Amino acid sequence: MEDRCNPGQIDFKEEVKQGKRKLRSKPLRVCDSFSFPVDGFHDFKVNVNSDMACSTDNMFLIGLFMSGVLACFGQRHLITTMPEKLDVLSGSCVQIPCAFDVPQDRYTFNSTILTSGVWIKESPYFGSRPNIVIFNSSKTDNTYQGKITGNMSWKDCTTVFFNVTTSYTNIYFFRIESRPFKATDPDKSVHIVVIDLPLRPKITVSGEMKEERPVSLNCSAAAPCPKHSPKLTWTLPTLFTPENQLQENSDQTKSVLSTVTFTPSHLHHEKNITCTAVYPVGTSNKTAEHIMTLNVLFSPKNTSASLSTADPVSVGSCVNLTCSSTANPPVTNFTWFQISGGKPTWVASGQTYTLNVTVGDGGMYYCEAINDHGIEKSMKVLLTIEGQEEPLNPRVWGIAGAGATLGVILLIILITYFGWKRKSRLPDGLERTDNPLGQNSPVGMVYTNQAMTGEEPEEPAEDQPEEIHYGEIDFSKLRPKETPAAALDREQGQESEYAEVSVTGRGARNLQL
Repeated sequence: MEDRCNPGQIDFKEEVKQGKRKLRSKPLRVCDSFSFPVDGFHDFKVNVNSDMACSTDNMFLIGLFMSGVLACFGQRHLITTMPEKLDVLSGSCVQIPCAFDVPQDRYTFNSTILTSGVWIKESPYFGSRPNIVIFNSSKTDNTYQGKITGNMSWKDCTTVFFNVTTSYTNIYFFRIESRPFKATDPDKSVHIVVIDLPLRPKITVSGEMKEERPVSLNCSAAAPCPKHSPKLTWTLPTLFTPENQLQENSDQTKSVLSTVTFTPSHLHHEKNITCTAVYPVGTSNKTAEHIMTLNVLFSPKNTSASLSTADPVSVGSCVNLTCSSTANPPVTNFTWFQISGGKPTWVASGQTYTLNVTVGDGGMYYCEAINDHGIEKSMKVLLTIEGQEEPLNPRVWGIAGAGATLGVILLIILITYFGWKRKSRLPDGLERTDNPLGQNSPVGMVYTNQAMTGEEPEEPAEDQPEEIHYGEIDFSKLRPKETPAAALDREQGQESEYAEVSVTGRGARNLQL
């Protein structure tokens, strides 16, 4: 391996032992040779021609020459870009994103010349250890099975290694060979770590998770082998439709991203969600998952007020009223109100209200719970004082009024129904007439049959005195479809009721009672 700033005058050798530079011991002879360490090389040696005089002027020239050499070796001949670390599953593949550039002041890269890519493990200096060169794109027989998938003419050195094993864990340097230019970047490497189990995916939330506000949940998993990228699945306490895509990260590595739009409620607070990544490796799968507990922000819920006793209390006794509520963040303020004159009146603040009972303390109470996201009122509770009339809960009045209204409606329906049924049971051929005796008659109505004689009733003579007749009428067993004569024959011998009937003219003779 030779990289020369001044060919023909600079010879150098490299030797790396255990990753440390070591200066080879050698006597220094003035005007013969100089050995000294140079950044990037272990042993740097300069030979001076034997015909050079050992004068002071020559030593000055040699000093100027060496200053230029040191400046030359302080610069990078190849600049590569690659991720610092890659976590790879054993048995899978790994793709190393890679790009390179050559400083224009050192060499003008010619894209038309075939350029080979070389990967070296452990150290960029391989002169004395050629076995650390594990891949050369110009060769078919390599230690690692791989392929440069990038276009070297475009300075893209992206490489894929297949069937990765745990022995691949190491640091790797990149080198290009494009005759006459050859260079390695000793300052940039990628650390490949081979693992048996995949790293767990990562769940992130886009902003705060508040109740009834849609939020995006993102799950990402590394895809070191894009051709066998992981499949992501969600476990959520609600229905959802995920969107999955393969994306490129800032260091050009790949990852799979799954996004779910989720509208949380207070019931989802402290519930677990899971994102699972399934990696295909050969004929089997390797799985990793991330479980996250939801932190949903919501206003107070299930706010309730309670009394330390449900029995009537005496004046002078002590009663505790307690307000409870569920909220996230927790309730910051509890406020108590008493219903006085039909209107709420503030009486105290705090989760517990201790009351030394006086005569005017009886009545309805409720509390309010407040946090940064809202407020909620409790139901009212009744404090009863011994010897005082218990005020009726307005809800009871409402229920009683509704019940009374319903009862009246049912009563009207029943009266109408039975009246209709009674009318529908009149015998055929009977006609209802008003009682001429007035409303105070014990009978109230008389039924006459004008069809029995076939004669029209005559109007009574104005001068003819009215005659009073007595008749017997049985109303107990009127039957439809039955003539009055048959009804009278069948009902002979039964208990009778008497009615006073005023009849005039011939119609009186024709009425059989």
